[in-house]
Amino acid sequence: MAKSIKTFWGSLTIFYAGMWLVVRIILEYFGIISDGNDRTTGIKDLREEYKKANYK
Repeated sequence: MAKSIKTFWGSLTIFYAGMWLVVRIILEYFGIISDGNDRTTGIKDLREEYKKANYK
C-alpha cells in the first residue's frame, strides 16, 4: 500500500511539473511572463517570426 502511494505521488509530481512547463512556455510565448533568458527556450525568436509572418 505504501509503495503504491509513493509511486502515485511521484507520478503526480512529474505530471504537474510537465504541466507547469507547458503553461510557462505558453505564457512566455505571449509575453505575459519573462525570465530574462528567452534565448534558451527560443521563445523570443518564435515571437519575432510570428510578428513577421502576420504583419506583412
